[in-house]
Amino acid sequence: MDALPEGDALALAKLIRDGDVSAEELLEAAIRGVERINPQLNAIVGKLYEDARARVRQPPNNGPFAGVPFLIKDLLSDYAGAPISSGSRFLKDYIPSKDSDLVVRYKRSGLNIFGKTNTPEFGLTPFTEPALFGPARNPWNPACTPGGSSGGTGAAIAAGLVPMAGGGDGGGSIRIPASCNGLVGLKPTRGRTPTGPDRGDVWFGCAVELPLSRTVRDTAAVLDAVSGPEPGDPSQAPAPAQPYLQSLETPVRPLHIAVSGVPMLGDDMHADCLAGLTRTAELLESLGHTVVEDHPPLNKAAFVEAFIVLLVAETAADVRAYSRKLGRGPRRGELEPTTAALVRLSEVFTAEELALALRELQAQTRRYARWLQNYDVLLTPTLAEPPFRIGKYQPSGTDKLGIHALNRLPLAGIARRSGLIGKMAQDIFRFIPNTPVANVTGDPAISLPLHWTDDGLPVGMMFSGQFGDETTLLQLARQLEQAAPWSDRKPPVHVSA
Repeated sequence: MDALPEGDALALAKLIRDGDVSAEELLEAAIRGVERINPQLNAIVGKLYEDARARVRQPPNNGPFAGVPFLIKDLLSDYAGAPISSGSRFLKDYIPSKDSDLVVRYKRSGLNIFGKTNTPEFGLTPFTEPALFGPARNPWNPACTPGGSSGGTGAAIAAGLVPMAGGGDGGGSIRIPASCNGLVGLKPTRGRTPTGPDRGDVWFGCAVELPLSRTVRDTAAVLDAVSGPEPGDPSQAPAPAQPYLQSLETPVRPLHIAVSGVPMLGDDMHADCLAGLTRTAELLESLGHTVVEDHPPLNKAAFVEAFIVLLVAETAADVRAYSRKLGRGPRRGELEPTTAALVRLSEVFTAEELALALRELQAQTRRYARWLQNYDVLLTPTLAEPPFRIGKYQPSGTDKLGIHALNRLPLAGIARRSGLIGKMAQDIFRFIPNTPVANVTGDPAISLPLHWTDDGLPVGMMFSGQFGDETTLLQLARQLEQAAPWSDRKPPVHVSA
């Protein structure tokens, strides 16, 4: 085999169990596919081939994905003995001594980890263009972004290199690449998946991890496999009434769904995104759901400002924490200029401002949650535009000069120039006006590939649900997958092409 057989992760696991193929054969097929296709996409930036080969020589476990080749994101998912760069030149040689709790669960489920996927520095951008590795590319059009920060993951799955791969989501970083690559991307409820063994939460509880996939049943099955609390978790999501995969056997009940084409945090919405929204709303009504136009009562400006304060604080804390582990701080040029500017900017924020920012986001969460009580689900476009040309959201010449100046100014000057970071954040929120809301509220949200542009680029639709209720989202997703199938679509860059 020059590539993995057709089918999702559960189908591949069944082939192994039935004796139709061995785990070793699947691994070598996956490696050959990566070696052939990855030079076009730059999706995989770390190889763990020998570890994976050693695993397939061991007796298989009884996990649901036993023997299925798998990739993890080069961020948050520590793999003992292998570098985890977080997309940063500062960390390119950092090697953790133990697996993260989620990686332990991946292995326990039988997934055979054989590589790591490309990510922006510290996962800070919704596109994947790190200076360390260079940009990841979209299989539907390699000139375009696969999104971020799980962009390498999204590109690898869409290209057929693996049926499922690890992702994380602090502002949309599972759902953004799901939209850009035509995949299923579920951000689970806060506390649903572990962040240990050392972290209680990430980005003040905004960030969670879960793989992206091509099928709803793979997403449900992997959520079953890796969810559940660990000792010391500060947040624990309520347990589902039954396993998520099993729940897909029950048809979704008729739902009361709010629909909004108004950007929650941005300014505009591309015509293709609105066309997809209209088409999806019509499909929902044809399936017996009630659709109502309505919009959450959020204060855009206050939300964005508070989220920036949180982001600045966590970025600076990440750099300080890794500096302690490495025994040194970042050398000149090891941090990308924008990341370095965020770290410097943290020095002019006070503890009081951080506390006030968190209170603002909590207040907006309360307001949003009361509004959502009127509905089962909120439907919006995942993003404000289809996949864009790589480099579009990199700082312009003027902004580059401003960032370099900010990095050289004394602290008082930084305070006066901090509006530059706000301007750049507003540019980013124009692309991701909807995804960060669920990160702040902690609610589950899923992006589904329900629309394509005339030139063949995927456009995701996002369904946001009630806290702790992934079941309803997955049941609805399964119904839509059956009504408007997407798994047969293949991009121009694909291992079977």
